[in-house]
Amino acid sequence: MSDHETDMVSRRAVLRKGLGVVAVVASLTAIDVVPSEAQKKMAQKMVQYQQKPKGDQKCSTCLHFVPPDSCKLVEGKINPDGWCSLFAPKPKETKK
Repeated sequence: MSDHETDMVSRRAVLRKGLGVVAVVASLTAIDVVPSEAQKKMAQKMVQYQQKPKGDQKCSTCLHFVPPDSCKLVEGKINPDGWCSLFAPKPKETKK
């Protein structure tokens, strides 16, 4: 092999290895951006959770409420008639 051919082979090898590293890093990064089911929920005390509604706002009408007694954002058992500072009303359904 000539020096030119040796240079070409080593460049190709370096490019292949480099592309392999890029592919591995990209796949690991993609894994990290996927929302995690294991995200920690907030403590009831931190979000001022209470067992009674605040006006017409109550957990059962909140976007984050998961029937029968859970919440996507707050830990522990949730009273459907309770309330917390993360309250977000469910979008109103429109009739067609």
